[in-house]
Amino acid sequence: MKNIRRLLFVALGLVAAALSAAAPRSALFVSQVKPAPEVIAADAKIQEHLRELGFTVTFADQYDSPAAAEGKDLVFISAGASAHRLEGKYRAVAVPVVVCESYALPHLGMTARKQDENFGTKEGQIRYLWLVNAPHPLAAGLSAGMVNVVKKGCPMNWGQPGPGAIVIATFPGELDKSPLFAYEKGATMEGENLAPARRVMLFLDGDTFPNLNEAGLKLFDAAVLWAAGAPRN
Repeated sequence: MKNIRRLLFVALGLVAAALSAAAPRSALFVSQVKPAPEVIAADAKIQEHLRELGFTVTFADQYDSPAAAEGKDLVFISAGASAHRLEGKYRAVAVPVVVCESYALPHLGMTARKQDENFGTKEGQIRYLWLVNAPHPLAAGLSAGMVNVVKKGCPMNWGQPGPGAIVIATFPGELDKSPLFAYEKGATMEGENLAPARRVMLFLDGDTFPNLNEAGLKLFDAAVLWAAGAPRN
């Protein structure tokens, strides 16, 4: 009888796991209704790719209430959104957030507030990240060291991580500037700010997504799936 019960529990667990894996995850994609044309194209491709990763995607304008995040598995803040319009809207949401807009980082409590010292955009034809935490799932299985992440050089967004950050990459020779870092739920971000849920800073500028090469796309997928607690495909 005990063996039968044990088998039933195992079977029920497998069924629950299968149903959970099959259930679609939901993402709130935050940008603006009328960004620049190149950002519109990039935003559309990101939303399409999120659907390919198994998310149902709801669009939210930068002026919309953060209440739209309730019940979602992920909030994705595009670099097409204006930090001055967003302000601290998504700072306290208990939903994982992936943010590309570096100027939104201080509003989210993820960095301090000095532009070009604590956050900013590295201008020029940037191609390489310095991967410093290859064992972490956010590194997408890529090898440590210099990694070319785009097809052609472009600006990249960055932040200066807080004390509880998981730093995945920096720029070569600029260890205080991270284009890819994260916080676990409850980790100390900037000052006394604790992460309400997982938080990830991802380096994409407004029109970078279509320019990602294979390595860059792997990092994008890893950021989204890790944040949402979803298994990698």
